[in-house]
Amino acid sequence: MRTALVSAIALALASASMASFAADQTTTQLPRDVRPSHYDVSIVPHAEQLKFDGKVSIAVEVLHPTTSITLNAAGMDFSAVTLTPKGKKALAAPKVAVNEDAQTATFTFAKPLPAGSYTLAMTYTGKIGTQANGLFAIDYDTTAGKKRALYTQFENSDARRFIPSWDEPDYKATFTLDVTVPSDQMAVSNMPAATTDKKGDGNTHVVFAPSPKMSTYLLFFGTGEFDRATTSIDGTEIGVIAQKGKADQANFALESSKAVLQEYNNYFGVKYPLPKLDNIASPGRSQFFSAMENWGAIFTFEYALLLDPSISTQSDKQAIFNTAAHEMAHQWFGDLVTMRWWDNLWLNEGFASWMAARTTEKLHPEWNAQLDAVYTREGAMSRDAIATTHPIVQNIDTVEQASQAFDTITYSKGEAVIRMLEGYVGADKWQQGVQRYIKAHAYGNTVSDDLWKEMDAVAGPGVTTIAHEFTLQPGVPLITVSAAKCEGGKTSVTFTQGEFTKDRPGKTPLRWHVPVIAKTVDGASVTTLVDGTASVSLPGCGPVLVNAGQSGYYRTLYPQDQFAGLRTAYPKLPAIDQMGMIGDAWALGLAGLEPVSNFLDLAKQVPVDAAPEMWGVVAGDLRSLDAYYKGDTTRQNALRKYAVGRLHPVFERVGWESKSSDTASVSILRSELIATLAQLGDKKVIDEARRRYAAQDTDPKAVPGELRKIITYVVASNADAATWDALHAKAKAETTPLVKDQLYTMLSIPQDDALAKRALELALTDEPGATNSADMIGAVSRNHPEMAFDFAVAHKAQVDKFIDSTTGSRFYPMLGGSSLDLSLVPRIEAFAKANIAENARRDSDTTIANIKYRSMVVRERLPSVDAWLKAQK
Repeated sequence: MRTALVSAIALALASASMASFAADQTTTQLPRDVRPSHYDVSIVPHAEQLKFDGKVSIAVEVLHPTTSITLNAAGMDFSAVTLTPKGKKALAAPKVAVNEDAQTATFTFAKPLPAGSYTLAMTYTGKIGTQANGLFAIDYDTTAGKKRALYTQFENSDARRFIPSWDEPDYKATFTLDVTVPSDQMAVSNMPAATTDKKGDGNTHVVFAPSPKMSTYLLFFGTGEFDRATTSIDGTEIGVIAQKGKADQANFALESSKAVLQEYNNYFGVKYPLPKLDNIASPGRSQFFSAMENWGAIFTFEYALLLDPSISTQSDKQAIFNTAAHEMAHQWFGDLVTMRWWDNLWLNEGFASWMAARTTEKLHPEWNAQLDAVYTREGAMSRDAIATTHPIVQNIDTVEQASQAFDTITYSKGEAVIRMLEGYVGADKWQQGVQRYIKAHAYGNTVSDDLWKEMDAVAGPGVTTIAHEFTLQPGVPLITVSAAKCEGGKTSVTFTQGEFTKDRPGKTPLRWHVPVIAKTVDGASVTTLVDGTASVSLPGCGPVLVNAGQSGYYRTLYPQDQFAGLRTAYPKLPAIDQMGMIGDAWALGLAGLEPVSNFLDLAKQVPVDAAPEMWGVVAGDLRSLDAYYKGDTTRQNALRKYAVGRLHPVFERVGWESKSSDTASVSILRSELIATLAQLGDKKVIDEARRRYAAQDTDPKAVPGELRKIITYVVASNADAATWDALHAKAKAETTPLVKDQLYTMLSIPQDDALAKRALELALTDEPGATNSADMIGAVSRNHPEMAFDFAVAHKAQVDKFIDSTTGSRFYPMLGGSSLDLSLVPRIEAFAKANIAENARRDSDTTIANIKYRSMVVRERLPSVDAWLKAQK
């Protein structure tokens, strides 16, 4: 009892300390003396001229006397501005000053404005872009010729390119949008159309119903030659909107959305509040996002929404479900309840990622989504273990910093920490806390502590402390396991908490209260909270498995004798624990905290009939290890010989041809093994892929839709000039955007240097389409990082036209992400110094840190791999 009391007091003291750090200091880049409540927006797009006319009347409240009103505006020209006090005549026209650098417009009046209610009206013109920011155009091919559609993308800070507005999440308001569009087009927004009036000039005026109170970045408008398919559930109409003739390819997404919406209505305890929920498919792509959670009008690029039977795979199907579930979760976490400022972005993204994973597990248990959660956590911990990491709740001061916040820490670490906390609190209590939070803050804005308050209310004090430590400080806890001792049928073991880091071996560890679940291999699980150290007694004797079930966010370091016992038991462990153990062994081995051979020993223990997901991990790790040997043919061939021999028996079981007995996991593994064996230079697989690719015109069975991507990938990756030319001709002739976009990506993945250079040059032309060029350069960088970076920098003026405005500070440095060449570091540093604001260089710093880390692995870890491989002969 005394131990429990001491722990409770420690938790309370730590919680109070962290709470002071988390005190609300909502950031704003605008004066706080004026607040909007409603926008009436009228838009007339001129798609061919890439411009639009706009009018807006904003109901505002002047909170304190002021002589000026400042709001956000970017790329706009104002022709008229008036301010009208409630019940009075308009004031004299103000002076208008536009600051493009600050993305603001300031209206200065001759006399101070008394506090009170006003209407601010503006007439303006704006620009239609060709990348996914603000109002933008997408041009795409069809069998009937070229078409153009318009869409909007406002997150994080681009509503200001569409409406002069208080473009920050805390300035919520209602919106009434009306648009004038060609009569042969469909217009869509967050709400259903209230009136539709065809004019005599070939245009139609559409007025949408008023929106609920929401942040500016959630407003949406799209128009084009669309089809719409619908269904309904719980009184809500669910729709999918796509280019004409393609809506049937969204049937899976439509039916999935129906099931997910019903699940979310039940889980959140608050019914989805809008009358309809559309998902709008667009050709093209962005470097920044695949889908966007606009309230009632989710925007999704076609590759993340449509299933084309000629190229789509089981992986695509599962990704489409996950994307739809993620964006629909935002309708509550993000839209109904919104973070006050971008420093708490994880309240949107981490929770949507966790909710999507949870819902996939429930609605599609056959997909084994709980294993994907381990993969997601591994990605987060890899990023979180280098010096350039950041807390989940982070300091955001600028638009550029806000754009960088959409990263692995926000999404994947956020998801993993929520999963851990849910496991610690219990699923039922966690749901109660979520429901309390949603109901308490509907249509409002929050900080993270608003959520922890509700969790403490249902789960008891202590949740906030753990949550603060995992969200307000960066890094990965390391649980070191002491030698275990078994007496009387019970095993005693001590855990010590440190910190796992990949590039700071002498770092003083941070401190966390870490929820740890442990068990002997055949015993029952025991949960403890490790605060520095903790000793536990586990039922049974045998090897001790830490993080059983893999819900914890930490690394585990075993003594070598205990690791040996677990290695022997490894084939019998559940797949989820196999994945967790091999993930730890990989990370700890490359960081030098345990022998690299531990990973290789575990990979050797994986039985041929192990879970397909487990073999996917082994294949992926062997591919990563192979990449470390790039440029060292002799040593690389030794690894490849072993890796091919290890994977071939598994591939022989899976085979090229699908079987009626195949699970979804087997279908995915087939493609993963083909890709891995081809990268490892397996001539048998490469030759068969080439044979099938050549035969597809005469033998429809040679390249089934499920394998078209991977077969084309193998052929393109190993292409010679003639093959590349033939693939290029195919891309030019293709009229289906989903297929065409993919073919241009395939043109960018050859291992041959000369062909990679041709792809880079092609990317700068108009041929691929405005949104494919940046993706092509990024695809080249996977095999040729130095070439891609140097090319992009040398042609920066042209490349800038092909990247989203939100991506400028990350696109260029991240091209070097797969490099092993330390000489690239000063080039990235020089680019960042010349082109990126000093407070927005996180991505360039991260790329540099990873290059240094990868170079260290080559120097210091590969010799151990060489020795292990030699011992296998």
